[in-house]
Amino acid sequence: MLDILYQDDALVAVNKPAGLAVHRSLMVGNAEAFLIDQLRDQLGGSVHLAHRLDRATSGVLLIARSREVAAALGEQFMGRNVRKHYLAVVRGWPEPGAGLIDYALPGSRDTGPRREARTHYQRLATVEVPLALGRYPQQRYALLLASPESGRFRQIRKHLAHIHHPVIGDCQHGRGDHNRLYKQHFGCHRMLLHAWQLQLVHPLDDRPLRIEAPLDQAYRALLERFGWTPPPGLAAADAAAHTGAATHAR
Repeated sequence: MLDILYQDDALVAVNKPAGLAVHRSLMVGNAEAFLIDQLRDQLGGSVHLAHRLDRATSGVLLIARSREVAAALGEQFMGRNVRKHYLAVVRGWPEPGAGLIDYALPGSRDTGPRREARTHYQRLATVEVPLALGRYPQQRYALLLASPESGRFRQIRKHLAHIHHPVIGDCQHGRGDHNRLYKQHFGCHRMLLHAWQLQLVHPLDDRPLRIEAPLDQAYRALLERFGWTPPPGLAAADAAAHTGAATHAR
């Protein structure tokens, strides 16, 4: 059963598990299970995707119960009126405080035209572990809050790789040696990117909604091992993430 975070007659929010493909597409390869099918069986009736998450990413996913609501939610996403906050564990230590990555990205095809893309981030916590890898006797990792303004294909993953702090567990844009280290020493076999919070306006009555998805056991266990805790609340996270100093561009 999928974990329902919010539900009414117009929309549903679920906590998407890492590794579960959202729907059938050429990008998901040999997936045998799809979230949209499971949710249709679980709820009954019509379900329509309002946005998407990568197969390897966990967290808040919005589902509309009608095409009209899906269109209204899509307008909010396209108009950048939905506030999105992700938690990511990355290689290395970005500069303390907050920053902005301003780097144009292509679509699902790397050869396609590049379009404007901006991601705010805040460094929340750091750790140094005594494990040798390559020429370094110890490895540094950080917990980030990432808040994308736009919604380009794999935007956060590509942006963090662009500033040389790739997400741990990212097979396409990350570092295989560090991904293997997490599997071997920490028993972590998932990509450490989680859609933690969404803030939007209800499409039917304009009520403000803030939906938060708890971390799964594997992600929580890693944070506990490193002595890390998620940020305390959305208001404080918003203020910190949008008063950043460093800007990274192409």
